[in-house]
Order: sequence, then C-alpha cells, then structure tokens
Amino acid sequence: MVLFEEIRQCLIEGDIPGVVEGVSAALEQGMDAEHILNNALISGMTTVGQLFEDGEYFIPEMMMAARSMQEGVALLKPQLIAQNVKPLGKFVIGTVKGDLHDIGKNLVAMMLEGIGFEVIDLGADVAPEKFVEAVKQHEAHFVGISALLTTTMAGMKTCIEALKNAGLRERVIVMVGGSPVSQKYADSIGADIYAADGASAARKAKERMLAN
Repeated sequence: MVLFEEIRQCLIEGDIPGVVEGVSAALEQGMDAEHILNNALISGMTTVGQLFEDGEYFIPEMMMAARSMQEGVALLKPQLIAQNVKPLGKFVIGTVKGDLHDIGKNLVAMMLEGIGFEVIDLGADVAPEKFVEAVKQHEAHFVGISALLTTTMAGMKTCIEALKNAGLRERVIVMVGGSPVSQKYADSIGADIYAADGASAARKAKERMLAN
C-alpha cells in the first residue's frame, strides 16, 4: 500500500513529522492500527536495524528512526489497546547495580520497542532483586542486563544467580551487552544471548522469540 510505504520511508529517514502525518492519515482513512504498526512502522524499524548492522547507519540515524517510531506508536496505542493487540514479548531491561550509564541501554530499549516488544525499562544502577521482581511482576520473556564499566560487569553474573535462586532462570532468556562485554564473557556467566548493539539485540531477541 502506497501510504504504508510512505510512512515506512519517513521512519527510515527519521522524519518524525512525516511519520506522524502518515499515521494520522492512515487512521483517518480507517486503516487497521495493527496493520499500520506491522506493515509500516515495524517493517521500517527492521530495515533501520539492518542498515545499522551493514554499517550504512550510525547511532544518530537509529535514534531519529526510533523516535519517529515512538511518535507513530503513540498515535496507534488507543486502537491497539482497544483491539487487544499483544506485543511480540515482554522484555525487562536495566543497567547493573553500581553503573549509571544508560545511553546504550536506552537505544536497545528503543530498538526493541521498535520491532514490537513491550519494554519494562528499570533504568540504571539496578539491583539484582529489582530484576527478579520485574520478571515476576510482568511475566517477562527476556531480561536484558547492561554494563558499561569493567568494574560492574560481575553484577551481570550476580543478576543471573538471583534469577536462579528465585526459580526464574529456566523461564526467562537472559541477554547481556555493553562495551566491555564479549561473547566469551556472556558464555562464562551463563547468559543466553550476547548483543553488541541495539540493532543486533533487537534482531536476536525477535529471532529467539519466534523460535520458541
């Protein structure tokens, strides 16, 4: 559909007014909110993630696209709630205790929302028990744990141990990331997924969710 493609292209270009105008026009024409979400917004955000992974887009372009997505979803939300449209999955995310960095974590959260996840963002300096509490409360499918300092990386293992002790480890998929984190470290602490950036985090989470 031409209008969907126009919305999609505006999102890819980070054109917030264009996305808002397009989504508003689609709703005025009586188009289904879920179709707009899937075929224009999520489709566009998936392309943005691929462009980032291919080295054609960088963090500023991703941020603008994600903000465009958020504005579009805000317009759709009343209809989506009325239609009882379910998210792709629930994703609890936060930066480990003692670490106040959140830019990378925020970008991951926006990318996850952009492809259809419901994100419960706990912020920075998050204690292990808060991750556990959020998983229980929201019946989350994923936990995303970020660390930007080598001195706080050990907190990731502590969070995974807390999930084990609470009897939740088997039912939740743990993703870790952050500049000092590597695949080797993720394997050593028993994480399920390592993601180097927001685009790969979103792609890997979606692949894992659809495979389950």
